Amino acid sequence: MKSIFIDCNDQLDQVWAKVIRPDDPKIDVNTAPFKREELPLVLAGYEIALDDHSYMPTELVERCKSLKHIVFLGTGAASYMNIAELKDRGITVHTIKGYGDIAVAEHTMALMLAAGRGVARMDREVRAGVWSPAEGFQFYGKTLGLIGLGGIGGEVARMAKGLGMKVIAYNRTPRADAPVPLVDLDTLLAQSDVVSLHLTLGDETRGFLSAERIARMKSGVILVNTARGALVDEAALLAALKSGHIRHAGLDVFHAEPLKADNVLAQLPNVTLTSHAAFRTQEASETLLRRSIDIVKTIVG
Repeated sequence: MKSIFIDCNDQLDQVWAKVIRPDDPKIDVNTAPFKREELPLVLAGYEIALDDHSYMPTELVERCKSLKHIVFLGTGAASYMNIAELKDRGITVHTIKGYGDIAVAEHTMALMLAAGRGVARMDREVRAGVWSPAEGFQFYGKTLGLIGLGGIGGEVARMAKGLGMKVIAYNRTPRADAPVPLVDLDTLLAQSDVVSLHLTLGDETRGFLSAERIARMKSGVILVNTARGALVDEAALLAALKSGHIRHAGLDVFHAEPLKADNVLAQLPNVTLTSHAAFRTQEASETLLRRSIDIVKTIVG
C-alpha cells in the first residue's frame, strides 16, 4: 500500500529524519504547500495519508479513489474532517493519543500565567515605547477548574498544585482514580477563578461552553483553551471578553485556522493568542511521528 505524509513542514521534516528507520515501510513525504482543492492531486494513487493538520473535506476526499486510511497526527481529527462520513465511504481515520500530554499542559500553564500577568500586552507596549506596568493576577490560593481530566488535564493539575492553586475538575465519565476533587459542571463554573478546557471535540461537546454556561462562570474569570476552538460558543466568548465577564482568555485553538488578522479575537487586548502550538515540542513531535509510522506498519502488515 502506498503511503504519503501530505503536509510535512520544514520543522517536522527534520524530526521525521530522526525517527524513520531502515525497516519502516516506504512513506513518501510532501513538504510543498498545496491549496485545499488540490488535495485529490496530492493523494492520487495513495491508500494511506498521514495528515498533520490539513483540512480534508468529504467532497474532496471522496475524489481520492485509492484512499483507505488517514493517520491524523493528534487527537483532534474531528476538527479537520467528518470522520463518520469518511467511514461511510470506506476510509478509516486513525488518531494518536497521549504523545504530548506534558507539552500541552506546559503550554496551558504558559497561557494561564501570561493571561493573568498581562505579559503579551506589556510586551507590545514596551516595544512601542509605552511604559505602563499592569497589575497582575496572583495565582497562589486561587481555584483552577479543569473541564476534562484525561492525560493533559491530569498534568495541568499536577503543575497547578505546584503554584499553590486549589484544583477541581469536571469529567464527563466517572474517575475513581481522579487526582483532584471531581465536581459537577455548575459548581466548577461558579467556583473557578481560572477555567481550562481539556475535552475532545465531538458531536456531544461541540459548543460545550455555551452562552448559558459562560454566564454561570465567576465574573473576572480567566479562560484557557488548548483543546479545540469549537468547544466554545465564539459569539458568547467575544461578548464576555468585551464586557469583562471573562477577564482574559488564553487561546491556542480557534474555530477556523489559521486565525486571520482581522478576526475580532485578534483585536481584543484581553486575549493572548498562540498558533495551535501547544503540542509542538521536540520530544512530543518525535513521539507523534514515530507512532504514526508504527500505525502505517500495522496497516500494511
